[in-house]
Amino acid sequence: MKLEHSWRMPAEWALHQCCWIAWPCREATFHGRFEEAKRDVAAVAQSIAGAEKVKLLVRETDFKEATQLCGPAVNLVKFELSDSWTRDSGPSFVLNKLHELAGVDWYFNAYGSLPLQEDGSPVSDPEFNNDQTLAKRILESEEISRLIAPLVLEGGSIHVDGSGTLLTTEQCLLSRNSGKARLEIEGLLSEFLGISKTVWLGEGLQDDETNGHVDNLACFVKERVVLALNCEDSLDPNYEPLKDNLRRLRLATDAQGRSLEVFTINQPPAAFRRNGDRLSQSYLNFYLANGAVICPAFGYPTEDEAAVEQLKSLFSNRRVIQVPISNLIHGGGGIHCITQQQPFGRNSVSHKTF
Repeated sequence: MKLEHSWRMPAEWALHQCCWIAWPCREATFHGRFEEAKRDVAAVAQSIAGAEKVKLLVRETDFKEATQLCGPAVNLVKFELSDSWTRDSGPSFVLNKLHELAGVDWYFNAYGSLPLQEDGSPVSDPEFNNDQTLAKRILESEEISRLIAPLVLEGGSIHVDGSGTLLTTEQCLLSRNSGKARLEIEGLLSEFLGISKTVWLGEGLQDDETNGHVDNLACFVKERVVLALNCEDSLDPNYEPLKDNLRRLRLATDAQGRSLEVFTINQPPAAFRRNGDRLSQSYLNFYLANGAVICPAFGYPTEDEAAVEQLKSLFSNRRVIQVPISNLIHGGGGIHCITQQQPFGRNSVSHKTF
């Protein structure tokens, strides 16, 4: 069934009504850093709250703890949760020409761990039920129209410029939807996000549990301008994939047919979990709040400072606020992964499900 309206996903730099974050609740996710990761999330939420309203989803059993760590500037909302990655299991917000707001509810298959059924939807699993229903429940609680998209997609696997161009990776989006051809996927991105040009990058970072989310690799700074992760060490396993992504970006054009201007930012030094898996550290995994850039620090003074200075030069009209997340990153994600922006828009008179 075709959608009733033409919808468009605004760029992240568009004005936000609020930011959605989920409180850490799954201890196994953080590989021995669970309590410390909560403090990282609280620091991120507080930093964003200085720029825009934060709605932090938290289980009733964790409400007191989250209140104490986050303070009064962060708005807490009692919600049943399975995990912490609001970017990936929450809705992608879109607007139509009437500036009405809706949320896209994508299929969620727990980062490829749940098999797909014949219709392309993942099987249900009690362990991930709260993730699989998170977008639906957020939209119902806010009385926002819900668009059900027949595509497995996490929000961290896409970046948009708000004018029809989208960045993603073959490693993630094609593998998540193995029964769909590339053109069919592009058609769904057009229908639900208003995309007319998809720029396909190749692979993501070594040991990335998301199988190549683009929000660790490249993002739009503004229309036609992209910031991409770079690696200068030819012996690093990330070297060739990142160089390939850079080549693709430099050959690409946007939805208006314009060549992309590509800037690079170096990856931080390699760090590993106790089990030997490499952490998916990236200075690109930041969040654009209203008037601010909330970016990560990983505990490397020289590299962290260089990243801040580069972001200041690219976002000269925004405050750049760096937040240490050396514990959060053990969960497999960063600042962009735990946040989901809701742009300003008005709810339709009668919210619907399409």
